[in-house]
Amino acid sequence: MWPSPGRCSSWPRPPETRPDIAAAPAPIRIGYCLSLTGSLADNSRSARLVHEIWRQDVNSRGGLLGRPVEFVRYDEGNADNVPRIYERLIDEHDVDLVIGGYGTNTLLPAMPLIVERERFFVGLMGLGVNNALLYPNYFAMIPTGPDPNAALTEGFFALAAEQTPRPETVALVAADAEFSRNPVLGAKANAEKYGIQTVHEATYPLSTEDFAPVIDAVARSGSDLLFLCSYLADSVSLARTIRSHHFRPKMVGGAMIGPQNTAVRTQLGPLLNGFVNYEYWAPVPKMMFPGVQELLNTYQEQSAEAGVGLLGHYMAPLAYAQMQVVAQAVEATDGFDDASLSAYAREATFPTVMGDVRFGAKGEWSEPRVLQVQFQGVSGHEVGQFRNGSRQIVVSPPESSSGKLIFPYAEALTAE
Repeated sequence: MWPSPGRCSSWPRPPETRPDIAAAPAPIRIGYCLSLTGSLADNSRSARLVHEIWRQDVNSRGGLLGRPVEFVRYDEGNADNVPRIYERLIDEHDVDLVIGGYGTNTLLPAMPLIVERERFFVGLMGLGVNNALLYPNYFAMIPTGPDPNAALTEGFFALAAEQTPRPETVALVAADAEFSRNPVLGAKANAEKYGIQTVHEATYPLSTEDFAPVIDAVARSGSDLLFLCSYLADSVSLARTIRSHHFRPKMVGGAMIGPQNTAVRTQLGPLLNGFVNYEYWAPVPKMMFPGVQELLNTYQEQSAEAGVGLLGHYMAPLAYAQMQVVAQAVEATDGFDDASLSAYAREATFPTVMGDVRFGAKGEWSEPRVLQVQFQGVSGHEVGQFRNGSRQIVVSPPESSSGKLIFPYAEALTAE
């Protein structure tokens, strides 16, 4: 049974000992917090499934250092409670290792305690979490590289600057939330870098239900580009509003957390056509790193029963790679000393299902590998059309591309 909201579970629970059986090695306990309810729930539940797949894989090979692995996992969606959870994991549960949960909203509030306790800490997809702290024992499982704010958003503006006629203006629209602040800073910097003027900027609360006034204001600005930084539910509402609106920017998308999610894709279907957005992995030949297809096969076999996103393209490779980094550091240093694990991670190259990963400044990847994809030819709402990458075309960077950008946005709609 999975933990109920706001509660902790140890998975799996150890069997009762028997006096006539030799004592099994004590399990290695890895503690962390995931927001399995609320706005982060869909992606967090996918991460949970991937972590369980990794745990089963490593235990089937004899565990780590000859000991089985189990998780001590809390479900917590309130960022204010995260520090106390990590304090309990360390002081009450006495876990051997702590890892980061999914997203900036979970990772950032954990960091002060992690810094205080000098723990080795590998986070999952937090953007720019260590920009200000510069904590040397933090490592980011996100392919945005040493300048994450810029890398997440640069592809959108670089693509725009290559088009004819060249877009000259942009409107920036973002959720009023912690996760969106760094991408918006990066978008402003990249707009300036590529000579694109910001003519409109707005934020909206995550509770917003009617986005017509938001897009009305963008339309009045007459901007060529519409850059969005949204979460899952608001991505759905924004896509519907934009498609039904008379306003047609030349490019739309950018930093939406939502179109990567299977449920969002199938819910929106053809309403996604023409949107250009970031991705971290896509099922194209140049991204088929060793082990990634086997992982996705296992994930997709289990995803329906687990009630999570059916494809796993966004979450599975990075969540599995997160645990591969932890495991390789433990085995290389032969233990759980945080200073030793961190020193090793700062110097090593880790073979993972995301390819070789090497960490650089601030614990970010030494080189960025952010993709830009455009949805093209989506028809209906069937999930299978997204399985092989034929509907989410990688349009940047050139070395990973699987097709060409349709420009402007309106042309992608006529191609349906």
